[in-house]
Amino acid sequence: MGDKGARMARKPIMMRLAKWHIWLGWLIGVPLLMWTLTGLVMVARPIDQVRGEHLRAEVTERALPPQLALPAIPDGQPRPVEITIRYGDSGPVALARFADGSLRRFSAENGALLPELSASDARAVLAGRIVTDSPLKELRKFDADEPPFDFRRPVDVWRGEYEDGTRVYIGRQSGAVEAVRTPFWRLFDFMWGLHIMDLQTREDTSHPILIAFAALSLIGSLVGCVLLLRRRKARIKVPRG
Repeated sequence: MGDKGARMARKPIMMRLAKWHIWLGWLIGVPLLMWTLTGLVMVARPIDQVRGEHLRAEVTERALPPQLALPAIPDGQPRPVEITIRYGDSGPVALARFADGSLRRFSAENGALLPELSASDARAVLAGRIVTDSPLKELRKFDADEPPFDFRRPVDVWRGEYEDGTRVYIGRQSGAVEAVRTPFWRLFDFMWGLHIMDLQTREDTSHPILIAFAALSLIGSLVGCVLLLRRRKARIKVPRG
């Protein structure tokens, strides 16, 4: 056993590095191929097209009226922490956001509380804000505590799904198009999850598996550079003549 250990110790360091390089190559080959494939898919189309911006109708901005009313909130009830005023289909609307993250709509003309969007209101928003030849297949309501996986935001929404697989999310309080999810967006999202090695939430860019394989890839690259430099130095120069 001692002789064998002594023989192993006498082996050139470069031979050991070469073996480590080969084993690291086998180990990180699959992640490198996956990163290359997923990266290629993610850059195959412009990001605006992935996000479905081309399906959004152009909306002409209108100036707000000079006289606006703040939300009429009874005394003793929580006050909003942020108020955004925008034009809705029926006039100026004040969107009040509260400390708990909830959102309510008020008329910016008289301050009255407005009901959330109905199904017919959502269909009207889809008809006016989305440009597509595909017919609407389904309109479904989702609450903030159970958002669809391709939306992943704590917002009460209507989801309009079209025959071509496009899904449009409309805020039930904001009345705005919160997101457009095309079939290619869902493929992009899956590739992104593979790219960061987090298919569960697809948000953790510091996943331990990702860090481990990235570190191994760096080590393998450094070992390869050392071997390459060593080989160049050891190359025998043949004299001319």
